[in-house]
Amino acid sequence: MTTATTQYGAVRGDLAAGVTRFLGIPYAASPTGPLRFAAPEPPERWDGVLECTRFGPTPPKPAYVAPFDTLLPEPDIPGDDWLNLNVWTPDLAGRAPVMVWIHGGAFANGNSAVAMYDGWPFARDGVVFVSINYRLGIDGFALLPDAPPNRGLLDQVAALEWVRDNIAAFGGDPGNVTIFGESAGAMSVTALLGMPRARGLFRRVIAQSGAAQAGADPADARLVTGELSTMLGFDATGASLAGLPLDKLITAQAAVREAMAAAPDPARWGASVVATAMAFLPVLDGDVLPMHPQAALAAGHGADIPLLAGTNTEEFRLFAVPNGLAAAVTADMLPAVLGMLGISQETAARYEANRPGARAGDLMCALVTDRFFRNPLFAAAEARAAGPAFTYLYEFAWRSQVQDLGAAHSLEIPFVFDNLSAPDARLGIGASPPTDLAAEMHATWIRFAASGDPGWKAFDASYPVMTFGATAGPGTVVLDPRGDERRSWDVR
Repeated sequence: MTTATTQYGAVRGDLAAGVTRFLGIPYAASPTGPLRFAAPEPPERWDGVLECTRFGPTPPKPAYVAPFDTLLPEPDIPGDDWLNLNVWTPDLAGRAPVMVWIHGGAFANGNSAVAMYDGWPFARDGVVFVSINYRLGIDGFALLPDAPPNRGLLDQVAALEWVRDNIAAFGGDPGNVTIFGESAGAMSVTALLGMPRARGLFRRVIAQSGAAQAGADPADARLVTGELSTMLGFDATGASLAGLPLDKLITAQAAVREAMAAAPDPARWGASVVATAMAFLPVLDGDVLPMHPQAALAAGHGADIPLLAGTNTEEFRLFAVPNGLAAAVTADMLPAVLGMLGISQETAARYEANRPGARAGDLMCALVTDRFFRNPLFAAAEARAAGPAFTYLYEFAWRSQVQDLGAAHSLEIPFVFDNLSAPDARLGIGASPPTDLAAEMHATWIRFAASGDPGWKAFDASYPVMTFGATAGPGTVVLDPRGDERRSWDVR
């Protein structure tokens, strides 16, 4: 059977090797015309059977700049119904755990049609897997005076409501849903953890290479909107932007991104925006996102929901090695670079002492990795330490030899998906990655989704971290890895 019935109409998928997949199912109405900058609304019902054998349209976005355009290829599928999702299921008559994937891309890029996000291995191993699209950049996160804030997060909530109401028709258990994401997707799931509107829509959370650090002060978000208005030559509002041709809007979004990257002045862009290096991100609006995600964790929001979270050992190498930035940093330049990022010389000295002979660019990568990824991870775990639900930490340490990336940002994804052969995955991990590591991580994610326990000690004052890929063989729990470096930071 390859047909399922949703509350909006019947859908037809296709069957391959025991797994049925449904692609491009609309979970909300097309966000175009009068709905362009509105909160998501339900899709219209349809008659007959909707063919769902190809990925649906992808949200509009600017292209990545080189070299990330080749390292992180993204399909662009035209069409207006961007708010769609995909389902892979092992048995339409079953009641399996559900895992919902929220992609990353700095809240400005990415989509669910990326090849390495194929859900077949999850369904093969007994999970109903769902991947979603949501509005990005200006469409999803620009703070506009006449539009609801955090439209991208509202899209994610709408997709999770669709899962709650419809996933049983695909063999999934609506009471056993795990949300997981990477980078901006990880920041999304930790934001959802503390959002009142998302309460009850999921049972467990997995955050890969992102924690509760994304939240812009409204005044800072308005500064970004002001910069957008200057670049466009008119006041940016929902009404004024809705009639702007897509290509011009995307060009303006890219211009804002490049201007902030070239001159990340907090007085111009806002300190909370510059701190994340993302121009468009979730805004602390007091309603959709009532408080900063980190503050929400500290206040106990989502404390009853188990969390699996981690980082890669060398996250920042993705952003600094392929483009030559790391190679260009000299020992004389390093103190000024670190100073701009608020990294003290005392902290830098500790890292340098632990890496005798390391090049300045490699020291920079290690410090910036911890500044933007590892420190927020520990802060989130510490905020949840009182429970009652457990938090489990991991580190992905396997080093790719491709372009000297090492254990860089995003390289864990094809291992988690057990999809090492995906063409886009091979661009970062090479031709001969360890298949046993993929099998272990994939099984761990599924075990956590099914039971809430990945199989190692929960976070406590000893800082246990399951480390994958540092050596051959299975992962190993390390207590407080590089603890002296962790303690060297004055502020996290």
